[in-house]
Amino acid sequence: MKVFIVMMFLLPAAMNCYEGQAIASERKQSQTITKAGTQPSVRGSDKFFTGNVRIEPLFSAKGTDAPFGGAYVTFEPGARTFWHTHPTGQQLLVVSGVGRTGDQTGTLEEVRVGDVLWCPPGVKHWHGAAPATAMTHLALTGTLPDGKNVEWMEPVTDEQYNGKR
Repeated sequence: MKVFIVMMFLLPAAMNCYEGQAIASERKQSQTITKAGTQPSVRGSDKFFTGNVRIEPLFSAKGTDAPFGGAYVTFEPGARTFWHTHPTGQQLLVVSGVGRTGDQTGTLEEVRVGDVLWCPPGVKHWHGAAPATAMTHLALTGTLPDGKNVEWMEPVTDEQYNGKR
């Protein structure tokens, strides 16, 4: 499996690079607790993000039992993902700040604490912080059996970020 930083949004891919660190690969018959602070934060790669982004991996996909991963992703003001899609979708829960998201139709939406955003499979979109306010979201990203969870595309232009297509 390629190791690279997401999405998540790596964010989703960032979660996959920690596969097996916190939870053993064999099937356990009891609960497992991954203690806060035991997985290092990673900086979002400039191959997938514009601006300063920090990814805090929480858990990676566990095969067919739990085919999704999770991470907190913090975007500094003006920071954002590149355009991307998810083969099985992505759920975003805004936990702090104010953000923006856009999709292939040119629609630009503001998101705030408590908002929940569903990105359906295959929908080209981006998300990030508002121009003057940081934003953190919890990303829950579906993963295919082969480990794929995101398809990265081109950067979001300043015009697109500002709703000018």
